[in-house]
Amino acid sequence: MTSTVPALGTRTAEGSALQAVLLDMDGTLVDTEGFWWDAEVEVFAALGHSLDESWRDIVVGGPMSRSAGFLIEATGADITLDELTVLLNDGFEDRIGRALPLMPGAARLLAELSAHEVPMALVSASHRRIIDRVLGSIGAHHFALTVAGDEVARTKPHPDPYLLAASGLGADPARCAVIEDTATGVAAAEAAGCRVVAVPSVAPIGPAAGRTVVPSLEHVDLSFLHGLMNTPAARN
Repeated sequence: MTSTVPALGTRTAEGSALQAVLLDMDGTLVDTEGFWWDAEVEVFAALGHSLDESWRDIVVGGPMSRSAGFLIEATGADITLDELTVLLNDGFEDRIGRALPLMPGAARLLAELSAHEVPMALVSASHRRIIDRVLGSIGAHHFALTVAGDEVARTKPHPDPYLLAASGLGADPARCAVIEDTATGVAAAEAAGCRVVAVPSVAPIGPAAGRTVVPSLEHVDLSFLHGLMNTPAARN
């Protein structure tokens, strides 16, 4: 975990229960979920294997160990998890070096939250080397801290990354709004006791207690996030 400012524990607005906003990266702020799949297809093609399109929903949003491990088992490819991890990260970095589009509404939302001094953390299952590359396009100055998937013992769908981010911001997880695009990320945030905004990118995500589903970040602003604190909490 890296932190750019001291831990924050102040409220974002007088009388508001919202203390912090925790955001996923791939597919939530940057339009990169397709980049991961393209890298996976390319790497396995070089190994002599074709990936079934239906597997995309299985690997999306998952930690590298789970996604890569599934693909090795599903294809029977002769490669170790460590070797595949390097190849996939290399393939992804090559793609983001060419283009890194933000998701609709992402730049506006980050600017609004920053303008109102809302503490924010970037919480991703991607490795630190990937996060640091992407931050240059998203704007590292928006985030008080960032949590990478290779910096926690258990990453998403476990609650650990979101609990770590909330703690680092001095916030109560129940007073944190999480924005996620995959079922894996949503499961992690809900297990941490956070209020969740799901913005599905590849696979659909259904509504549930403590969870709000929207079609894009263009439907999310600070007022919307304050309103989340008045919704029923998720049942863990």
